[in-house]
Amino acid sequence: MLFERKIYQKMKEWKQNFAGNSGLLIEGARRIGKSTVAETFAQNEYEDYILLDFSLESPDVRRNFDNIGNLDTFFRNLFLLKGKELPAGKSVIIFDEVQLFPPARQSIKQLVKDGRYDYIETGSLITIKKNVQNILLPSEEYKIKMYPMDFEEFLWATGDRVTMPAVSNAFRNRSPMGDIAHRKIMQTFRTYMAVGGMPQAVEAFVRGASFRNIDFVKRNILDLYEDDLKKYDKENGEKASVIFRTIPAQLTKHNSHFVFSEVDKNARYKNYVDAVEFVAESMMGNICVNVTYPDVSLEMYEERNNFKLYMGDTGLLVTQIMRNGTETEDALYKALIFNRLGINQGMIMENVVAQMLKAKGHQLYFHEYLYRAEENQREQKYEIDFLTVRNRKIVPLEIKSSGYSSHQSFDYFIKKYPTPVEERFIVYGKDLMLRDGIVYIPFYMACCL
Repeated sequence: MLFERKIYQKMKEWKQNFAGNSGLLIEGARRIGKSTVAETFAQNEYEDYILLDFSLESPDVRRNFDNIGNLDTFFRNLFLLKGKELPAGKSVIIFDEVQLFPPARQSIKQLVKDGRYDYIETGSLITIKKNVQNILLPSEEYKIKMYPMDFEEFLWATGDRVTMPAVSNAFRNRSPMGDIAHRKIMQTFRTYMAVGGMPQAVEAFVRGASFRNIDFVKRNILDLYEDDLKKYDKENGEKASVIFRTIPAQLTKHNSHFVFSEVDKNARYKNYVDAVEFVAESMMGNICVNVTYPDVSLEMYEERNNFKLYMGDTGLLVTQIMRNGTETEDALYKALIFNRLGINQGMIMENVVAQMLKAKGHQLYFHEYLYRAEENQREQKYEIDFLTVRNRKIVPLEIKSSGYSSHQSFDYFIKKYPTPVEERFIVYGKDLMLRDGIVYIPFYMACCL
């Protein structure tokens, strides 16, 4: 089953404007649909194509890259090995799972310069040290990050092309959806959170599979991820697999900060930093870093050892929770979809907002600060869940899984800092509302930020 993906339009823009000067590199976690969208694009937008899947290619195909200095020989051998010849100027060659054969990635420089064909690379763990340490990285790469299916893509998969235009219009106009529409969309959004954005899980849902079967699909993906992490651990002596596995436990804490004692009582950041970065760079997880000052140049104030770590896909988080907990699959899914979830609701909601912000291109930051209110004798600690930047101004976000009456952290934030703030958003479970200079938006509108 093929699903429409937003990245397809970005690929068309690359082909129209940059294909003659660069190869397209699609980077993302495993099983999010990179290979499928690359081959679909090749079929639709070119006269012909060749797919080189480096998880399967023969030693002869790999050895042929030794001929990259003589491209006539390289192409003659390639066409012989693959049993087809491509018309020049009308075809594309796909390097799938290119991280498994770095020399192919290095060859992009010569291949693009040659100009006979276009090139698309797909890969996971692209930036990991062992995948780049012995090659000269080509500057002739147009890089696009791909993420799990977002809420709108999920709606498209179910045949709904009406909801998100209405949501986007309401967000732009700062107008509520109305009670009936809001309740309907919110339940659909909860279903999306439960299923997640992994195409295999979405396909199972669209085909009418039970949540037990959908969960089985996600468990297989998690097993695949953990195998990758264990391979990294074996080669680097790190504990990336444990870090990934403890994400649900970390997110249950009241402020979601990553605490290394959950990994090992003697663990320290300096000993695990590479493993944490691996989980983030693999795009299995989304790291959110504290900034010591809320300036528009947020990256200048990163405090890397103070962070939160979210799952890259919220549906996988739901499955991971069930692995670690005592709830039955049917009970947890039912509670999540029908808004009867207890202790885990806040972490799931925070995770899905992080996922939506990341998919929109935002780097994830939060900010904790001390402030002494007039009625208090000493400073107290407050926190802004997420900070983004828009129009050279700070945009603070607070996530409220239940009640929403209190916004002290927002109020003291404004009093403490002279930094220009464009708008303040509270993301919560009810309809859009404007109050006290704050925009309250339902969870499903976070994709509009």
